[in-house]
Amino acid sequence: MGSSVSSDARTVGIPQNGFVLLLLAGTLWGTGGPVAQVLQRDLGVGPMAVGTYRLLIAGAVITAFLLVSGRLRRLQPSAPLVRRLALNAVLHAIFQVLFFASLAFIPAGLSALVKIGSVPVFITIGVCLLSRRMPTVGLVVPVVLAVLGLGLLAGFPSTDAPPLQVASGLACALGAGLTFSIMGLANRTQVEGLDPLVNSGLGMLGGAVLLLPVGLSMGMAVPATGEAFGLLAFLGLVPTVLAYLAYFAGLRSASDTGVAVGTIAEPLTATLLSVAFLDERMTPLGVLGAVLLVVSMAGEPVVRRLESRKYARGGKPERTTT
Repeated sequence: MGSSVSSDARTVGIPQNGFVLLLLAGTLWGTGGPVAQVLQRDLGVGPMAVGTYRLLIAGAVITAFLLVSGRLRRLQPSAPLVRRLALNAVLHAIFQVLFFASLAFIPAGLSALVKIGSVPVFITIGVCLLSRRMPTVGLVVPVVLAVLGLGLLAGFPSTDAPPLQVASGLACALGAGLTFSIMGLANRTQVEGLDPLVNSGLGMLGGAVLLLPVGLSMGMAVPATGEAFGLLAFLGLVPTVLAYLAYFAGLRSASDTGVAVGTIAEPLTATLLSVAFLDERMTPLGVLGAVLLVVSMAGEPVVRRLESRKYARGGKPERTTT
């Protein structure tokens, strides 16, 4: 059985760590980009193979732990629980397919910009549609800063591809952003008996099973080296297992603003790691973009404090049922 969670529970009252967990998830996801780049560029692992192995390793590790600990045996299946796991499996698979399909049409930088930049916008639209209200200033301002900051940080990579090819790539990247946003909005509603560990593990394992036919048809060869296996293990464990655990746990108590901008830490982390370890350079506009991203993320606790003061003075925070 799902339970609705209101925004007043997420923005006022006892201190919450939902937004901190979303920031952690975004930071961990940011480590995955440079690792995937090394796997694809330096070791020749195909992009779809990287996505499939990522979900397969993560899902298998968590599921194995659930089996060994006995938590899987104690799980009490219900119709809402099965539907949520099935939805997450499908969304995981669709996200990987759309994102890597976009890479076949447009440059990786442009694909990532459109995918990541669209998420705060889609989340904001979804929150407003579900709550049947217009967005508040406290929600719009951090989202606008996040999108502007991302654009300055990543730039707008040019491409000489034909217009139809560019349009196809942009559509796939937008589809990936929309898919991720739907996952975030759907999982804000809690399902009885479904904790973040089970939700993450079985959802990713199901997504990997759905992806396997596509991955095998495109080739999943991996060099038999310690470096390749180590990077795949890191990709499956850190920016996948740990990141999604933090993400699903954070969704339970994060505010609307937190859900919209929390994971924007991903591109910031990826950029800083690329500058530090992959010899990439950050332009002055990129530095300004990084500052705007930090400001957008810092706006969430400010908005929450203002809501708390309003509530303490007798005002009623707006409710959001998701």
